Amino acid sequence: MMQAHEGDVLRFTGRTVGTPEHHATVVEVLGRNGEPPYRVRYDDGHETEIYPGPGCVIETRTAHGAPSGHPRRDLR
Repeated sequence: MMQAHEGDVLRFTGRTVGTPEHHATVVEVLGRNGEPPYRVRYDDGHETEIYPGPGCVIETRTAHGAPSGHPRRDLR
């Protein structure tokens, strides 16, 4: 089961050729024990509630806010 924490980044890969990858930061975990749904904020400031699907990877953040370099889970 996917688990995220506030501050983690969700990375969505394009599902078709030419579709760019995009990212969203988890601002609130709405499920139990880190499970979806998540309230996320995209780079343009847009916020929404999502249930991540296939092609989504969670990148954990270090205490300094930098990516840890280790994806937590790939749902493909």
